[in-house]
Amino acid sequence: MEKFVIGIAAVMLVCLIAGMFVYQEIPKATVPPFVSESEQLQKQQQDSRYADETIDYSLQNDELSITYNKGKDWIGVPVEKEELFAGDYSGNQEELIRQSYILTKERAAFLYWKGSGEVTLSISRDNGQTWQHVTVTQQYPSIRFRKVAFLNDRFGYVILSGDRTMSQEMSNVYLTNDGGKSWGETGSSNVTRLISDGGFVDENTGFLSFGIINPEEPQLYTTQDAGATWNESRIEIPAEYHKIFAIAEMPVKEGDNLMMLVNQGPNGDYKGGKVKGKFRSKDQGLTWEFVAEVESNDTE
Repeated sequence: MEKFVIGIAAVMLVCLIAGMFVYQEIPKATVPPFVSESEQLQKQQQDSRYADETIDYSLQNDELSITYNKGKDWIGVPVEKEELFAGDYSGNQEELIRQSYILTKERAAFLYWKGSGEVTLSISRDNGQTWQHVTVTQQYPSIRFRKVAFLNDRFGYVILSGDRTMSQEMSNVYLTNDGGKSWGETGSSNVTRLISDGGFVDENTGFLSFGIINPEEPQLYTTQDAGATWNESRIEIPAEYHKIFAIAEMPVKEGDNLMMLVNQGPNGDYKGGKVKGKFRSKDQGLTWEFVAEVESNDTE
């Protein structure tokens, strides 16, 4: 009997050791970068500008060039390629970082960080014939998140984050009212969570969405005075969606109201992670009420 017990123990030990080796050989799963629906829309608007693909860019030969006639002619952009990807986040360097540039018939603009700490926006309003290199801020830590957009010929915004330590970072908003010739910093939200997205729906009303690492609930801040002050929005999430809808996407105007999608974050698995919560605000983003579940259009 004693030999039988010893034999069983020996077999179990061998199996345990073998299992450890097998476990060590299993490669660690990689988590793809999370891309929200608003980011997908931005990418669609910028990466293939128009259905006929008249306007485009190229990074061939380690140089940035743009075309306004389907690639028949290419115009060099006087920006070093390395600067376009400098900072704590550099993308895959095979395509420009989403939201860091604008390429339309009215304006070409590229936002980048220099090793000296200066954040610059290079702008052309004549299809790349002449360029202005405008300083957004003289000194900024190595940037992670970057976004530039214009609502009209005069008003535009730049959102930056940097100086990241684990799940904390600083974030700042800069506005222009002269078409990008000069920029001024707004007041601070004083939030140090990692920023997910942000932007303005008009010249006074803007938003900042925070939380991209294991988020459990959306954290959205809004300004009604062009960034002079920021206040946290109240998002009324039904109990059954608690810890499901976790990251607020950029709101959009819809009639007299604002509408917003709240996604499940990078690890959401409710209904396969394929649905989002749709919310409505009747007070310019201060409070949000649940409207319905909607299917996600994300492709990643």
